[in-house]
Amino acid sequence: MVATSDRPKLSEGEAEEIDGGGNRERGKDAGKGVTLNCTLPVPSVQELVRQQRPDALPPRYLRDDTVVADHHRESLQDLPRIDLGKLMDLASRSTELRNLDSACREWGLFLLVNHGVSDEGMRMTKENVRGFFELPHHEKQKSAQRPGSLEGYGQAFVTYHEQKLDWNDMIFLKCHPPHARNLDLWPQNPPEFRMALEKYSEDMRKLAEAVAKYIGMALGIHEEELDLLAKSFGEGSCQVRMTYYPACPEPERAVGMTPHADATGITLLTECGNVAGLQVLRKDNCWVTVLPVPGTIVVNLGQIMEVYSNGTYRAPDHRVVVNKEKERVSIATFCNPSPSLPVGPSPQLLAATGLPPIFQTLSSSEEFMQRFYSRKLLDAVPFIDSLKL
Repeated sequence: MVATSDRPKLSEGEAEEIDGGGNRERGKDAGKGVTLNCTLPVPSVQELVRQQRPDALPPRYLRDDTVVADHHRESLQDLPRIDLGKLMDLASRSTELRNLDSACREWGLFLLVNHGVSDEGMRMTKENVRGFFELPHHEKQKSAQRPGSLEGYGQAFVTYHEQKLDWNDMIFLKCHPPHARNLDLWPQNPPEFRMALEKYSEDMRKLAEAVAKYIGMALGIHEEELDLLAKSFGEGSCQVRMTYYPACPEPERAVGMTPHADATGITLLTECGNVAGLQVLRKDNCWVTVLPVPGTIVVNLGQIMEVYSNGTYRAPDHRVVVNKEKERVSIATFCNPSPSLPVGPSPQLLAATGLPPIFQTLSSSEEFMQRFYSRKLLDAVPFIDSLKL
């Protein structure tokens, strides 16, 4: 990332596996020669819990390693809250931009309030996502991932049969642009699922455009470059991952989602309840639990924005832990700029600071993602570091 010392190092003999959100899993023979553009089918965790009611974790979910060994270091802390209404108001904008700049530098993650997304639209989407996971397994299987695809119902980026698994089920769908949708995978049950997701993803696309604009302003970007940045997110892609984390018999030995930094532009996260699970890695290497706050959306910067800021802003490592008593459902929307937008440090930022670029400039966000998905799992150098000059 900004400096190679900022990220955990691989020990000798270890491999590093990265999923589409940047997940890293370590193991001596992980994913030999495998790339990231396919996934293997695995059993449903939800069905495993429902049918077997296990008192202990099955072996493939046991994570007695560095992923969960530091559970005792978790802490609770109020994360920055950014008010979109104040950013839109000229009278309060300068103060709130300073707050936004601080949040992006220190955390790369913040709670967005006054975001403008309707309560009714949020409610409908949450109800339909929960409704999908409450369906019988055979009904959910109608949206199952197809061979060679990452879209659909299943689990993401399972690339070899001995791979340790995360404690979740998910459905991942491309939503924008509309021609990218594979409607064969969009559930027809619950009956309002498609309508709710279409409206929700459009709201998230518009919100990402606004957030990108104000992040650019916080960086000091202006005029044509700022307009291009915001417009690019307005014309870019949105993919939605809806994830179900069942109650877990041994939560201290499992992980809901492996630690990772998102290889995207901006991620917008909505909680479908009040069960905590998301954790972010603070600068002192302590995991901080993000407590759900009703009415807020969690904004998480991805690696594209870290590159654009020339390392000024963080794409934070984050993970999901699971609960012994309660299930959790979340909706993550991954927003990327237009495929034609070059990905590299902001020219205005470089000119204003006089600092040299620490990342290469790639021809497009499409090339950025292609490099990510074609990356070999045994590459020794983390993906984003390979873009450093």
